Amino acid sequence: MSAEPYWELTFDADGDADAGERDALIRGAVSEGLTDLVVFAHGWNNDRPMATGLYSRFYAPFPGLVARAPGVRMGYAGVIWPSMRFPGEAVPDFPSAAPEAPPAPPALDAATREALVRILPCERAVLDRLAELAAEQSDDPARLEEFVSLVRGLGPAQPQGRAAGEAAEGPDEGDASYLLTGDTRQLCESFAAALDRMGALPPAFLGGALKRLWGGALEVLRQMSYYTMKRRAGVVGEKGLGPALALLAESATGLRVHLAGHSFGARLVAFALRGLPAGGTALSSVTLLQGAFSHYAFSSRLPFDTGRGGALDGLHRRIRGPLVACHSRHDSALSTLYPLASMTSREDDEILGLDDGRWGAVGHDGIRAVDPCARIALDQALRGGLPTEGCVSVDVSSVVARGGPPSGAHSDICHEELARVILHAGRVLPAGQ
Repeated sequence: MSAEPYWELTFDADGDADAGERDALIRGAVSEGLTDLVVFAHGWNNDRPMATGLYSRFYAPFPGLVARAPGVRMGYAGVIWPSMRFPGEAVPDFPSAAPEAPPAPPALDAATREALVRILPCERAVLDRLAELAAEQSDDPARLEEFVSLVRGLGPAQPQGRAAGEAAEGPDEGDASYLLTGDTRQLCESFAAALDRMGALPPAFLGGALKRLWGGALEVLRQMSYYTMKRRAGVVGEKGLGPALALLAESATGLRVHLAGHSFGARLVAFALRGLPAGGTALSSVTLLQGAFSHYAFSSRLPFDTGRGGALDGLHRRIRGPLVACHSRHDSALSTLYPLASMTSREDDEILGLDDGRWGAVGHDGIRAVDPCARIALDQALRGGLPTEGCVSVDVSSVVARGGPPSGAHSDICHEELARVILHAGRVLPAGQ
């Protein structure tokens, strides 16, 4: 690990913590005499070694930066939770994450099949059939229907007692009704069109109409796994990380905690605010890196439904410092595929990445419909321009810029500039450093 002292916090899909790891962190924070602790949560991921590798790369600039801050004794923690990255999605500067030569799309390679079985979970017999259908790419429309039907069987059950299209975690968050019940051909065509627009639709699918639909069918599977991870991130944050931080605050009084998360990990740390007590908190800052959840999450009044608020309405006030949302226009995973997967019906016209669409992600265009909310560029943030409290959106497009389709720069987060944003948000670094 590039930064010490370091601990890990492991949670299962229900948010239950590894008590031994949690208690070790609490004891260590006290015995080490920490003044500050950064807790980082990964997003798309497949296993602990990959998560630990990300944390080592992300934390690498911190010791040198913290050395400029007299009197600071910094500790570091990494959250481990069961999420999934499709193996074909490359991560910048992370050679071990680069896939081997992929099979002819849309065949499901062995790494993807293993991840689906282990993480979702998915029965092997179902995965074997999905792989067979994907490799076959039959001209029979019934085979496409069968593929999508099997994928839909992997999705979470719709909650009982709520109207279709109403999200369980807030009306701005979308639900899976489009994935679960939409017309198969329209569904596959929507995803194929989005991939084509991004230059991510493989040439093999640019032929006949049914070939194009098979190109969208594999994206249906990918998006179903993303939807499962999105829901899980909220549960782990609220039921797992939030209560763990409350226990930490009881023992390590005076400790300043700085939360950070990437992608669905940003959603995880944001939903941890739900699991904190309403009065009193050790949180000095929260920084969201390319957050894969609604840009309206913290709003008290939704622009499209003014009688309702977002899923995390007003919870940024549980932070003693600022809530910082870093966003980049180069993140095509959030600009195009996220709103397409989040919308609840085909009646929405804003499905291909419009900046102010109802289903926009906070990592694409920042926090919306919260007043006040400063909107600043990265260089201003690094000069000390972050507010001392409240919401702020920081455009980090100047550094979060690398990556190919379909995700774009979504995972391009290991930069010293982003480390400095976290430390400035927590008032660890003085202005200008």
